[in-house]
Formats: sequence, structure tokens, C-alpha cells
Amino acid sequence: MAWQGSTRRSRLPKNWPTIRRRVLRRDKGVCQTRFSDGQLCGAVATDVDHIVPGDDHSVANLRALCGWCHARKSASEGGTAAARTRVRTERPKPTHPALED
Repeated sequence: MAWQGSTRRSRLPKNWPTIRRRVLRRDKGVCQTRFSDGQLCGAVATDVDHIVPGDDHSVANLRALCGWCHARKSASEGGTAAARTRVRTERPKPTHPALED
């Protein structure tokens, strides 16, 4: 499950179920992802997503997404966060053997 190993659930407000229902109702239960061609996904929304990641649980920062779009967005955000913590090492630039003295 996606929550396994995450502290995210403990950081949600006590009234999260109410907020979640409100967002799903506002978005008419339809996934709000826009694809690169401008088309709305339109699948049945099962998840509520934070548009800007973090602990801003205001309704303006939330939108309804289908499970597929939410998993794709979450994976992308996780990869970006992991890349920021990776240690980068520079390798010496190899010279061509014919150019060595």
C-alpha cells in the first residue's frame, strides 16, 4: 500500500474525511488531470491530491484524481525528491590515449 512507511497520514488534519468528500463533490467525482494535449482525464476520481506538495490542506490546494494519475504524480514527486538528496560525484574526464604525452 502507498501509505506503508509514510508519515503522511499522521500529518493529515482530523477532519480529512470531510475535506476529501468536499473536494470529490466539488470536482464531480471526475479526475482533474490535464494531459499534454489539454484533454481532461475524466476517469472516476478515487483520490484527493495536494496540487502543491506539503501540508497545505486548503480546498484550493486539493483536486480529485483517479488512482492511475495520482500514482503517476506521486511517483514523479518521489523521484524528484530522491534526486535532490543523492550525492553527486564528478568523475575525472578521460583523455583519449592518442592525446596523452
